[in-house]
Amino acid sequence: MPETTDVGARLRDLRKRRGLSQRELAIASGVSLSTISKLEQGASTGDVRLETVHRLAVALRVTTTSLLRRDPASPGLAAEAWLPLQQALESPPAQPDEDAHVQPVMDGLHAAREAFFDKRLTDFVALAVPLLRDADALDDDAEARALRSHLLQIAGSVLTQVHAYESAEAALSRALDSSPDRLRAASIVTTWVWTLIRQGRFDDARTMAIRWADDLEPRMSRATPEELAAWGWMLLQIAASSLRDSRRGEAADALRLAHAAAVLTGRELPPGNERLATWGPLTVAYKTAERDIILDRPDAVLRTANRLSASAAGSGTEHHRHRLDVARAHVKMRQYSEAVDVLQEVHGAAPEWLAQQRYARDILDDIVDRRRTLTPEMRELAGALGTAV
Repeated sequence: MPETTDVGARLRDLRKRRGLSQRELAIASGVSLSTISKLEQGASTGDVRLETVHRLAVALRVTTTSLLRRDPASPGLAAEAWLPLQQALESPPAQPDEDAHVQPVMDGLHAAREAFFDKRLTDFVALAVPLLRDADALDDDAEARALRSHLLQIAGSVLTQVHAYESAEAALSRALDSSPDRLRAASIVTTWVWTLIRQGRFDDARTMAIRWADDLEPRMSRATPEELAAWGWMLLQIAASSLRDSRRGEAADALRLAHAAAVLTGRELPPGNERLATWGPLTVAYKTAERDIILDRPDAVLRTANRLSASAAGSGTEHHRHRLDVARAHVKMRQYSEAVDVLQEVHGAAPEWLAQQRYARDILDDIVDRRRTLTPEMRELAGALGTAV
């Protein structure tokens, strides 16, 4: 039988092979009968939630990847606000009007980094577009390569956040080619694995992360904090991709090793030249809560959030993602007002970042679906996230 490429067709085929009716699959997976019926009838699967596919995969005893569409991603265009960045990355190298020098590029990268870490994505684009041209014109010594690879990595991260995945991967490929050292390369690959996860390409993500984790595994007695961070983040990416692909044992093993690496690190490391994300015991705790939300353990997520409340204040991306998990846990516990409070908190801290998060829109959609009337705060969030009410 030829392999199907449609989620609904594959779902119907697997369900019948398991001898299950649609109703029996609904009971086993916790997915509504109407959703399963619509999927199998060929309704659009473009907006099907990853959580839904994951639940169906667990019930059918297959990996999530095996249910997801395997067609190659279409190139597509970024939204208008991000299009200049995409075009700057895809345009042929331009001849600079004058010789490019490292120091101006270094100064520009510093400003661009600040905009990126502050979640001012439109400011980053404005800074990065001319900076990419200047960085491309630099020589190929180690310092120039470090600047160029770092800028390209951040550009790839931004394009991933705005769903321009093909351009993001092109930027990350160039960043890896320019990488002057092992730690920089590991950081770029960590971002690349996340880009693959965002596309639902869990097996590709897992394979890449495992290969790099094997190569990066340090001798613990001699490892520097940054070596532990590079290896630890690759383990977190193994856990993230494996868990989403219904490989719970493998995810648990990777998360356990990541926790050990974080304990050895001994403190939370801020993002820096080597990494775009924090690393340490707090980051691993965030990822543990993420595991619990995927495994439908909202009470465990809220316990973790309460335990971390005194030490987890921050503005980093991992902190904001964790807060979305907390909002999702409140929804699962039918604590809708608390979920709205968390979404408002994240919106106040990082409005541009939140607007690009489909996860946030899904959370708000669930709240709206369960409420007869909407508060002004809910309507404000709906406007900010582009959610119909």
